[in-house]
Amino acid sequence: MASNDHFSKSRSNLSNNSDIQEPGRPPAPSSVTFARRTSSGRYVSYSRDDLESELGSQDFMNYTVHIPPTPDNNPMDPSISQKVEEQYVSNSMFTGGFNSATRAHLMDKVIETETSHPQMAGAKGSSCAIPGCDAKVMSDERGQDLLPCECDFKICRDCYVDAVKTGGGICPGCKEPYKNTEFADQTDENGQQRPMLPPGGGSKMERRLSLMKSTNKSALMRSQTGDFDHNRWLFETSGTYGYGNAFWTKDGNFGSGKDGDGDGEGMESHDLMSKPWRPLTRKLKIPAAVISPYRLLILIRVVVLALFLTWRIQHQNQDAIWLWGMSVVCELWFAFSWLLDQLPKLCPINRATDLQVLKEKFETPTASNPTGKSDLPGFDVFVSTADPEKEPPLVTANTILSILAAEYPVEKLSCYVSDDGGALLTFEAMAEAASFANIWVPFCRKHAIEPRNPDSYFSLKRDPYKNKVKSDFVKDRRRVKREFDEFKVRINSLPDSIRRRSDAYHAREEIKAMKMQRQNRDDEPLEPVKIPKATWMADGTHWPGTWLTSASDHAKGDHAGIIQVMLKPPSDEPLHGVSEGFLDLTDVDIRLPLLVYVSREKRPGYDHNKKAGAMNALVRASAVMSNGPFILNLDCDHYIYNSEALREGMCFMMDRGGDRLCYVQFPQRFEGIDPSDRYANHNTVFFDVNMRALDGLMGPVYVGTGCLFRRIALYGFNPPRAKDHSPSCWSCCFPRGKKKNIPEENRALRMSDYDDEEMNLALVPKKFGNSTFLIDSIPVAEFQGRPLADHPAVKNGRPPGALTIPRELLDATTVAEAIAVISCWYEDKTEWGSRIGWIYGSVTEDVVTGYRMHNRGWKSVYCVTKRDAFRGTAPINLTDRLHQVLRWATGSGEIFFSPKKPLFPRP
Repeated sequence: MASNDHFSKSRSNLSNNSDIQEPGRPPAPSSVTFARRTSSGRYVSYSRDDLESELGSQDFMNYTVHIPPTPDNNPMDPSISQKVEEQYVSNSMFTGGFNSATRAHLMDKVIETETSHPQMAGAKGSSCAIPGCDAKVMSDERGQDLLPCECDFKICRDCYVDAVKTGGGICPGCKEPYKNTEFADQTDENGQQRPMLPPGGGSKMERRLSLMKSTNKSALMRSQTGDFDHNRWLFETSGTYGYGNAFWTKDGNFGSGKDGDGDGEGMESHDLMSKPWRPLTRKLKIPAAVISPYRLLILIRVVVLALFLTWRIQHQNQDAIWLWGMSVVCELWFAFSWLLDQLPKLCPINRATDLQVLKEKFETPTASNPTGKSDLPGFDVFVSTADPEKEPPLVTANTILSILAAEYPVEKLSCYVSDDGGALLTFEAMAEAASFANIWVPFCRKHAIEPRNPDSYFSLKRDPYKNKVKSDFVKDRRRVKREFDEFKVRINSLPDSIRRRSDAYHAREEIKAMKMQRQNRDDEPLEPVKIPKATWMADGTHWPGTWLTSASDHAKGDHAGIIQVMLKPPSDEPLHGVSEGFLDLTDVDIRLPLLVYVSREKRPGYDHNKKAGAMNALVRASAVMSNGPFILNLDCDHYIYNSEALREGMCFMMDRGGDRLCYVQFPQRFEGIDPSDRYANHNTVFFDVNMRALDGLMGPVYVGTGCLFRRIALYGFNPPRAKDHSPSCWSCCFPRGKKKNIPEENRALRMSDYDDEEMNLALVPKKFGNSTFLIDSIPVAEFQGRPLADHPAVKNGRPPGALTIPRELLDATTVAEAIAVISCWYEDKTEWGSRIGWIYGSVTEDVVTGYRMHNRGWKSVYCVTKRDAFRGTAPINLTDRLHQVLRWATGSGEIFFSPKKPLFPRP
């Protein structure tokens, strides 16, 4: 794609954090500092000389940058050192922000109870065999030790680095050289870090895009020995290693020519065209017996209203002319608003999806995907919370569990939780949820549980044993119910547990300070010891977020940014359980999706823009870490009620013409409402009538939660084929000049008014910020979000099998960049909040954000599933309900009287 090529040409100049070093310039220092964290929570910085002498210590942070996967550096067989690096990063809490270095603290444990799942933070293997070292050996996805030597000598990650750098790469056990020593720091003779340039140039994101654009028949082809077939790869792609080596078919739907411009001769995909093309969605007509009487009633009302207004205008009241005039103006306004409300209802539509066709297209073995591995795009789910006192942690934990158990490819699903309050209570409640997911998620998969919110499931009044055919269901359900009851007790006791723990550690620190004072002053009178009352984590260190007793750098609105990978990314292949232990999980995939805790940095003097700012921070952090092309945002009290909801929404995005959809809005359904619905919480007219009616136009409005977004649409880009100009009378009077002949596939990333205008790449950092990681992820997300090019009518498609390649392993550089993009200063002098992401400046930021996308030419759809997709809690008293309605009314007024109103749209 030419547009993607333009993105890549100037990336080295877009940011100070570029991955490519210019000739003659020393390499940029790593963004992760080396430091030791003491038991009191303080950091002690280390120089390079001090670091070399402390390599045997387990407390300091040491990170390296790895070469991104390419055909030379095969991603299908990651080395042991890379797995250890990912496990090490997953067990570390990253903090940082404005005018502060990014630091990582290795978490010995995140909760008081033992963690059993190997994906969870704090899970480690057995003890290191090096004398005097009490560190733990890193473990793989099954909990087995990761050992770098064939002699199976148990060694931790720090001792391994020490053996490689200072011990000549000799195994302390068998005294033989290690075969894999790439985990050591890449340094030159002067002790400076060498630039890690990829063999073919380009960043990690560029190489991944190149690999996806190559056909899976060649780019993923293996020889009989299991090694990569370089000759076949070079021959079939007609290119070289690096960016732009894909090929295009003759019809121009996917692939590339020799120069990557789409004009060359390529392979034909007859195997794709042999089967009849089947759509993923279809429109359902409203029966004429239902819609025709309603249309007739509206017509009669319009005629009566016109006659009434005519009579009112003709019969003036001369005795009170001003009162008459005001009443006529009000009546005209209400008549106009009523007419605007009724006109869309003349053509409501229903939609239906076909999940079986989705499975056949993306998860069935074909010639282009012999293994039947899922070819669906990645999915990032955002959950936002701000105050654990107003939003109970147990409710948030149940929402997270419903997401982790959703029916979507595990390796493609990621969950990000935004804690805008930076509370330790939310952090540990989330860790408890990750621990309980080890039991709950496999249980749901084994017995097809619905709904997958444990609190809602165990509260069902219907027969839980209906349609359950497995003989051990009753036994498994009783065991899981008992574990869930204990889980609720732990969650509800967390506030007292954190307070008692903090008081105990604070008392210990006071005793230590008093002893030091007596030793230093001898017989002098002692002064009262004043120590800040910190909030302590389970591993005995200070919590970097908000403390129970506010202090400098640890208060609401004043704390560092925090990222903790609670559940590390799962393995690429299914991992089946065993019959031993708590449940019989034979033939059940026990992997868990990626789960990340994010608390953006907050500092006094910065406008953090409430929920909209938190969502934009999640957009940037997720782009750096997982970069799912689709985003689902949920409130903390809205959980997934239908485990197939994600697939239902994906049917619209992956269907023909789905590349022009900005979002799929699901209706909001609520629980806990009284039978009479005295406060009208169901909003039946809005969600079942108005939204269906708007779906017949440009699409429904965005209502804040339960919405599936296309990431590129949130970035402010125009949809493909946004401006299909046709000759008109205006073209004769105002000619626009000769239209540039730009291929259709090169118009995917456009922010200008016309498709034939080139994008000014010098303005990209001014729009998105100076993160090269983030900028490089944009064309990757656009490519991954394209529909499947399985028919000539599908425009702007991607080749089948392009998304079956394994994910990138997490490293410290990636997480450190995620810390940088959630800092409070990152949005300064950018277009975040004005054109990109959630829009700022309104109480109803959700409606404004949806309007902006529609103004650029995007469309949206309304997806009503047979089984409710999501459910949440509604206000249970009149006061809360009135506050909610008042906020909506205030937001509507702001939109009408502000430049953002849809009456005079602007992109």
